[in-house]
Amino acid sequence: MIIHQLNTTNSILNTFISEIRDESIQQDSMRFRRNIERIGEILGYELSKTLNYTKNIIQTPLGKKEVSLINNDIVLCSILRAGLPLHQGLQNYFDKAENAYISAYRHHPNNDAEFEIVVEYFASPSLENKTLLLADPMLATGNSLVAVLEALKKNGTPKEIHLVCVIGASEGIEYIKKHFPKNTHLWIAAVDDTLNDKGYIIPGLGDAGDLAFGEKL
Repeated sequence: MIIHQLNTTNSILNTFISEIRDESIQQDSMRFRRNIERIGEILGYELSKTLNYTKNIIQTPLGKKEVSLINNDIVLCSILRAGLPLHQGLQNYFDKAENAYISAYRHHPNNDAEFEIVVEYFASPSLENKTLLLADPMLATGNSLVAVLEALKKNGTPKEIHLVCVIGASEGIEYIKKHFPKNTHLWIAAVDDTLNDKGYIIPGLGDAGDLAFGEKL
């Protein structure tokens, strides 16, 4: 796996990361969503540098100009519901991409710390030979991404996979390395060292879905 961790370089990205972590700023859910969206835009911009380009001739009112444009067939796929603001940030830049949505959530059958990942909803175009951008803001244990990868297989085999995450844990990154193709790219804004006994990232930011859209039952 090829890992691109963006917060190792000083940039405005670090402002947005600090704000989504700050529990006082988190109270503004609209600002939280917008910051996730802006992080998605930055991750998308950096990701775009690795895609394929072909030269095109553009006709302006005064002449012609040669421009290199992306020629990948892109599918944006977000993991519901937390992935929606991140998806929007990517869609702001890859506005001609096809779109897919998949649900994946932690199910605690015994009402304790043990959980399994349940995938229920999936709507997607064909992924065969496409460039898949899979968006999930929090990469904790990595179980959700692996479960989603398995579910996506019924819609074809992507030519390349780019995972787009906001905050991840080192443990989760090591886990997905074992399950995704070796040429998979991971684009991540920040990496934290540990998980707690419930599988949440420490210090992380809390539950991204709840912060963006309100607490669920």
